[in-house]
Amino acid sequence: MTPYRETVRSLLRDRLLDAAYELVAAGGWGRMRMTHLASRAGVSRQTVYTEFGTKDAIGEALVMREVEQFLVGILEQLDAHRGDLATAIVAAVCFTLREAADNHLLKSVLTSARGGNEGLLALVAVRSDHLMRTAQEALDGHVSEAWPEIDPLSRSLAIETVVRVTISHIVQPVAPAEETAGRVAEIAMRVARPEA
Repeated sequence: MTPYRETVRSLLRDRLLDAAYELVAAGGWGRMRMTHLASRAGVSRQTVYTEFGTKDAIGEALVMREVEQFLVGILEQLDAHRGDLATAIVAAVCFTLREAADNHLLKSVLTSARGGNEGLLALVAVRSDHLMRTAQEALDGHVSEAWPEIDPLSRSLAIETVVRVTISHIVQPVAPAEETAGRVAEIAMRVARPEA
């Protein structure tokens, strides 16, 4: 594929995912139809099918794009606080919880699941291993470079703990973001640096 065609395809894909995001945020995953998506994006239904194949493939691409956007913000928070690991964790978790609370797609997924329509949440659950691995690998690479003194096992356990506990607080928040982030950081520090 030529660079021009790759660029056009990437723009088309982004436009379709933007339109899908808007539709899911407004009406939920269960109500999104390929016809509506094509209309919203200003393309034919066949173009949608050619690009993605199935509605589930759109859902997977939409979720992965959101995960990637979250990871960019998380890594920015970690970078901004390289001098202090605990502060970096608090900032990253706080960012994640706040962004999740304001994310229309995530709200739609969680509220539809609470209403008995699992839709996109079921799709996410099926792909959760891939999503977790993507997040953990991105964080592991970054943390190992920023804080090389943490041994690999402690780093891996701390990252997995932070990711899983943060996700559980996204799904069922029990305290303000700052308080939760502080508690998650405390757990992570005990795992990452047990001798401290």
